[in-house]
Amino acid sequence: MALGMEWLLRPWKELLPGLTTRALQRQYRYRCHHGPPHRAKRLVLSQLFQPLNLREDSVAGLESKPDDLTCKSQRLMIQAGLIHPSSPGCYYYMPYTVRAMEKLVKVIDQEMQAIGGQKLNMPSLSSAELWRTSGRWDLMGKELFRLADRHSKEYCLGPTHEETIADLIASQANLSYKQLPLLLYQITRKFRDEPKPRFGLLRSREFYMKDMYTFDSCEEAARRTYSLVCEAYCNVFDSLGFHFVKVQADTGSIGGSMSHEFQLPASIGEDRLMICSNCSFSANVETINPDQTDCPVCKGKLSETKGIEVGHTFYLGTKYSSVFNVSFHTAQNKPVLAEMGCYGLGITRILAASVEVLSTEDSIRWPTLIAPYQVCLIPPKKGSKEEMGAMLMDNLYDSIVEAVPQIKGEAVLDDRTHLTIAVPS
Repeated sequence: MALGMEWLLRPWKELLPGLTTRALQRQYRYRCHHGPPHRAKRLVLSQLFQPLNLREDSVAGLESKPDDLTCKSQRLMIQAGLIHPSSPGCYYYMPYTVRAMEKLVKVIDQEMQAIGGQKLNMPSLSSAELWRTSGRWDLMGKELFRLADRHSKEYCLGPTHEETIADLIASQANLSYKQLPLLLYQITRKFRDEPKPRFGLLRSREFYMKDMYTFDSCEEAARRTYSLVCEAYCNVFDSLGFHFVKVQADTGSIGGSMSHEFQLPASIGEDRLMICSNCSFSANVETINPDQTDCPVCKGKLSETKGIEVGHTFYLGTKYSSVFNVSFHTAQNKPVLAEMGCYGLGITRILAASVEVLSTEDSIRWPTLIAPYQVCLIPPKKGSKEEMGAMLMDNLYDSIVEAVPQIKGEAVLDDRTHLTIAVPS
């Protein structure tokens, strides 16, 4: 039995150095004589909902066109049952993916609230009147999902919420300079009528986003807030272990006078990035001459790479506050327009991008912080010469959870003893 326990424990002693073979043997012998104490139900793999599509022909059948499966993360996530296609650009998020997403949200919440962010939730339905007021009802074109209610009043499903938040803050007639800076954010579903959704969760029609909107008393204060949020974004990506690049970016349909994108370099990225090896200059090619080869800062050589955009920040100034009359009262009780900023993180895009840049061609690798589970116990196959180890697996599971309480809810027992781990060829 000692040899069996040692064999089972070898990887866990490296992962959980607080565990010892002798301690677990004592606990095992005690339970053999006295029975297990009352404990929560074990998480076993056979009871977890995860439709597997491991055959390539079955995966191809899940999408309208097999040729659309041109992205590693899309293929792996469908194969592993992490997502399931619903309609073009829309997916079911399966339990494993929801677990990873909830962990990612927790990481983001911590960083946003550390800089004073307050979480709220705004309606997905946005009145066409607000968008006409800002001029974006026509500017956005076909990207907006538009609809009308039974009274013929027009709405859109919000791809972003600048108009909505500006309308909310404008309704607060007594906003004081003492309440600034104001950092409000939400994590909700967003909608965009993509002409050709592709790459799974990297470019879909329905997705989750963290969008923050900030209000400051002056341009200097607003730029400080901008830098603060950018630093928090860097902390998020650093904690996930990403190699990322912050690049100068175009303000696009959102507007403003300054913008940056946070990009994960990847061969399937849809953005072209120009990066200088001599200094910190980096930019989306949209912001510079596409034929430019010299860095405008140090005259060093620019190299081009592709990237997946996972975050975007904008300094808006008074673009929206002037239109919606978003103002605050100074110490002299005079109304002054607030300086605004907006900041987005693609939640579901980060999940897919992490699979894209960290995984091998046939195996998913997650950032540790957002892996759906931290520990999986895999017993020997039933009928094999190591079968005795399977009888110890339940006790090993309990011992690990008791010895390391933070593992509770993070450990899953693979009870499919009719299978075995494949021998590499």
